[in-house]
Amino acid sequence: MSTNKPDRSKQDLDAVLEKIAGWPAPYAEIGARLHETITTAGPGVKPRIWYGAPGYARSRSAPVLIFFRCDDGVMSLGLSPKAAVEREPGSTLRPAAWFLDELDDATVAKVADLVRTALG
Repeated sequence: MSTNKPDRSKQDLDAVLEKIAGWPAPYAEIGARLHETITTAGPGVKPRIWYGAPGYARSRSAPVLIFFRCDDGVMSLGLSPKAAVEREPGSTLRPAAWFLDELDDATVAKVADLVRTALG
């Protein structure tokens, strides 16, 4: 009888990568780059499927803070209500979601900053 427990973190990662790979071009490529950016900017974040989309948290059991999805040909990146988000200057708005259809270096840098901020 084996006492090996399944590696749930690996299963979660595989599910996220499978989800991203299943999106049509160019969204699969954008999703792969977002995944890489999020995991690089937030070392130790744990990816998992969250409401059908890739989500990232501090630990497997912690609330998701960053997520992205592709629905009906629209790619969006978002921060959950649990993310550390400051109000925009001169406003009561808290930036929490963005639409994108490509990633350039400036956008990747902005996403990395968002991840670091969201993780607090």
